[in-house]
Formats: sequence, structure tokens, C-alpha cells
Amino acid sequence: MMTLYDYAMAPNPRRARILLAEKGVTVQRQNIDLRTQEQFSAAFRQINPACTVPVLQTEDGELLRDNAAIAAYLEDRFPQPPLLGRSALDKALVASWNWRAEFDGLMAVAEAFRNGSPAMVDRALPGPLPYAQIPALAERGLARIAVFFTSLDERLRDHPFLAGEHLSVADITALVSVDFARVVGCQPDASHPHLQSWRQRLSARPAFAA
Repeated sequence: MMTLYDYAMAPNPRRARILLAEKGVTVQRQNIDLRTQEQFSAAFRQINPACTVPVLQTEDGELLRDNAAIAAYLEDRFPQPPLLGRSALDKALVASWNWRAEFDGLMAVAEAFRNGSPAMVDRALPGPLPYAQIPALAERGLARIAVFFTSLDERLRDHPFLAGEHLSVADITALVSVDFARVVGCQPDASHPHLQSWRQRLSARPAFAA
């Protein structure tokens, strides 16, 4: 059986858990406690020298150390339901919106959180190296989140899902980003009706509680 190195409170492992749940794939879960900095332990550095989760260990022992690799592997191994797209155009749209959700959404929240939270002093970037906080980046992150929410609302006005007619990995990344934004006090409001409706629909899916 595959093993997912996980931490329940972090956004990136949640992306992997939702993907697995939507695919109906059962894995063992190994918790890596980020609160106690277990990710920096010698044992976990053998699993992932970058000291980040998630990591998916396949049945043959290969270690997939980021969500892009995990999604590509699971889509090929378990093609139903397809979450990286169906037609050539569909796949291109999924890739584009997933990139936007990660860069404009998840990274914006991380920018605000890691550069503004007292708990993240000298941890402005994930991984084993100490990076100092830059307060101006926290402010920029908050501004980027507002733009991200608006762009999602505009897209979802005319589409049930970000890439079109079907749930995809882009929706997973975006929903996790929106939920994660709570750590910096940002949430969609009445000015984002389409985003709020989409969020409610996705949150009702059992996989999104994974």
C-alpha cells in the first residue's frame, strides 16, 4: 500500500488527500508534526531533504515529493475520474487554472502568512534554510489574495468549475487556497457570490473533508 506523509493542518497535504479521496484511493498516512518541527528531523530528511509535506511513497518505494508529481502519478495509475483534464483543450485549461490557483492563490496566502506571523520568524520560505521575514511581502500577499478572490468570482460566474464543466485539480488547489486564507484573516464576502456558491458546492463533497 502507498504511504502519504501528511500533516492535517497544512494546505499542501490537504490537496493530496482530496485528490486521493476523489480518486477513491486508500493509502497509509504517516503524520509529520510540523508544530514540533518533525519535518527537520534526520529521519524525515531521508524521506524528503526539502523538509516539506506531502510526500507519497509508492508501493515500489519511489518517493514523490510534491503535489505536481503526486497528481501526475495518481492520474496515470487511477484515471477515473479524470482530474487533470479530458480533451487536449481541457487539459490545457486545467493546467493553466491550477497554475494560477497555486501562484496567485496559495503562494499569495503563504507570502502573507510566512512574512507576517510571529510563529514564522526565520521561516519565510518552506524548507530547511532560515529566511528572514519581509513585512512588505506580507502586505503584498494580502493585496494579492483580494485580486485572487475577484478573479475566481469572475471565472465562476459563467463556469461551474474553474476549468469548465468538470471538477479538476485546479478546483482542489483553489479551494484549499481560499480556505487557507483564513489564517491571515481573508475570506470571500458578499462581493464574491459565485465564488461562495462554488465553495459551498465543493465543501459538500465528501472528499473535501479528507
